[in-house]
Amino acid sequence: MPRLIEKPTRIEAVGTKPKAIDEYVGRVNSGDGALSVALMQSPAGWVEPGQRPEFDEFTVVLEGALQVDHEGGALRVEAGQAVHARPGEWVRYSTPEGARYVAVCLPAFSPDTVHRDEG
Repeated sequence: MPRLIEKPTRIEAVGTKPKAIDEYVGRVNSGDGALSVALMQSPAGWVEPGQRPEFDEFTVVLEGALQVDHEGGALRVEAGQAVHARPGEWVRYSTPEGARYVAVCLPAFSPDTVHRDEG
């Protein structure tokens, strides 16, 4: 039988400014370790530390734009576009102008497997 997920859980974000992370599916809200699905509302000027996660991360930008710095340069992902960061790739996400986007992680996001840069 299908299971209704009535509402997301708000998760505290890491970064330079407050950012809303509403997890619908994942370790925190639904107890799923296979994948996570979260809606992000990120203000203009938000930057998070670089990271080298152990999971695939697929990000679909709904509004605004997401900047993805990587070892070879940077990508600007605009509304209607998506980006896929593979396990082991170094990435740093930011929203210079603000953005609303959905992130899907396989397996589910975990603070133990994201491997953020120190400092």
